[in-house]
Amino acid sequence: MKENSCCEAETGTSPSGIQIQPALPQNTEDEVCCGPPAGPPSSPFERPGYQICGFVENFIESTSGRIPRIKSALSISDMAGTVMTRIGINRNNYRVAPGLYGIGNPDPDSPVLVTANYKLSFDKVRKELKYTDAWLLVLDTRGINVWCAAGKGTFGTEEVVRSVKAAGLDTVVSHRNLILPQLGATGVSARQVKKECGFQVVWGPILAADIGKFLDSGMKADQTMRRVTFTTMERLVLIPVEISIGLKPMLWIVLVVFILSGIGPDLFSLKAAWTRSLMAAAALAGGVFAGAVLTPAFLPKIPGRAFYIKGAITGFLTAAGILLWYRQDAGLLELSALLLFTMAVSSFMAMNFTGATPFTSPTGVEKEMRRAIPMQIAAVFLAVFAWIGAGF
Repeated sequence: MKENSCCEAETGTSPSGIQIQPALPQNTEDEVCCGPPAGPPSSPFERPGYQICGFVENFIESTSGRIPRIKSALSISDMAGTVMTRIGINRNNYRVAPGLYGIGNPDPDSPVLVTANYKLSFDKVRKELKYTDAWLLVLDTRGINVWCAAGKGTFGTEEVVRSVKAAGLDTVVSHRNLILPQLGATGVSARQVKKECGFQVVWGPILAADIGKFLDSGMKADQTMRRVTFTTMERLVLIPVEISIGLKPMLWIVLVVFILSGIGPDLFSLKAAWTRSLMAAAALAGGVFAGAVLTPAFLPKIPGRAFYIKGAITGFLTAAGILLWYRQDAGLLELSALLLFTMAVSSFMAMNFTGATPFTSPTGVEKEMRRAIPMQIAAVFLAVFAWIGAGF
């Protein structure tokens, strides 16, 4: 073959003006001489119709079959997925396949840690095992984190036993210890697990960040590892997803408010609908901001124990600012409606945090909701009646 490839050959033009393309080389090895360079070869483990996840390095041969060896370092794709999940995108389908994984170079004596198949949990655990040779048993929690899954029963005794048997764990490791996150304790009976599959449950730390320290200390947790925290940063990180969840309902609410705002003596006024709906939209935005941002940010400083009360307080303070702004443009009925509406929205949004905190139990959450929701509905109805009445 000549030193210059067909990509470097010059094209010509015939006297008739038709462009002449150079002939392709006859050598079969040079049939494709243009285009990007060839990519890396496919993994020998790939099968038709299946794709190997980006966090899988290769596979470990065991008596139980091939076990995926996963990376401890998170990729840009992993971090992007975390960000999207935090803002509510693909949150309900952010999961990995349940089963047994290996990290580093695990052997039969390596520890076995158990987690949920919610990818955010999966990523946090593998990230903390950077310098550890371990096995990671991932339960099928339907893509729910450990704490919530334990409350729902998907991170439970039956699933632990099933996963141990399905993975053939007794043939992979020589010991009989399973390290479970302490937040999964509400759903797992250690005695029943030992009875049904022969593995003893060892309760690990609350936070994945303490896994390394826990293992280094001979699988012993100190008091700090057993304490559930809810710091300012841990509260603020929940805000984006709470707001994103409420966006779709808010669009419908704005539409309804627009229609209600136009009702008056002339049956319906487009001008009134536009003018008054802007005030109602401000109240809606203020309620969301008060309940989803101010309440978690200043949670310990807000009076009251129940979240719906804390939300009502921040809603009242936010509404006060809105009323001052519109005091010249709205009557008493309209101002009263704006106050009630802002407080109801804020109270409801704040109540959403009850299931994400260590302050309440599942029964406590249900009790608070039974008490709060009727009052919130009543406040909204009063606000609607006052708003419509103010239009006449």
